[in-house]
Amino acid sequence: MTTTVLTKKHSEFRSGFQAGISIALGYAPVALTFGLLAKSTGLTVAETVMMSIIVFAGASQYIALQLIAVGTGVFEIILTTFILNIRHFLMCASLNEKVEEDHPIKKAFYSFGITDETFSVAAVKEGTVTTGYLFGVISISYGSWVIFSGIGHVIGANLPHVLQQSMSVALYAMFIGLLVPSLKKQRKVIVLAGSAAVLNAIFSFFIEPGWSIVVASLVAAIGVEVVISLVGNKGKEDEQHG
Repeated sequence: MTTTVLTKKHSEFRSGFQAGISIALGYAPVALTFGLLAKSTGLTVAETVMMSIIVFAGASQYIALQLIAVGTGVFEIILTTFILNIRHFLMCASLNEKVEEDHPIKKAFYSFGITDETFSVAAVKEGTVTTGYLFGVISISYGSWVIFSGIGHVIGANLPHVLQQSMSVALYAMFIGLLVPSLKKQRKVIVLAGSAAVLNAIFSFFIEPGWSIVVASLVAAIGVEVVISLVGNKGKEDEQHG
């Protein structure tokens, strides 16, 4: 009986591992770029790898680099990345309805590895998602991100100094690359990004750069949602009167 259970768990892990290969391949160039940018920002290879080990969130790590580059404090960086990753609570809550029952500690371990990509792979899997399957998907994805972050930093350290300095420009190009696909899909994202940028420019005259980004993001997000809600309610009222 025990042998059968172990064999099944191994099979589930292997299945998840295979499903995560595509994620690992996709993470490789992004993690390499992160390592290069981390080097240009002034992080050591140990700090770069440690950030990937502890955080394991691409967008948050890129934003953290930008905040570090402008001299933002630790608390502001943590708060900003926390706000950015609030969606992970929703993803984990949604996935909890699909995964098998297991010990909370195991769930806590694999919930750390839930990213947009690992969530998508698990969410589209038919039937119940097993713990072994999730650990398989996450292990190869996580390993790829951490390893290639370190490789990127090592590569960056061996680049000419002038090229290392120019890599900081790639940080802003990366943000544009992350933002543009969202802009094509939703007008709300355009309004949110634009209003946040304007507010950040205004707030930066009165408060520190790190806090101006946090406050601008919060105000823009709340403001856009309030406006959308008011417009939606107005539209419903017009339909009822019509």
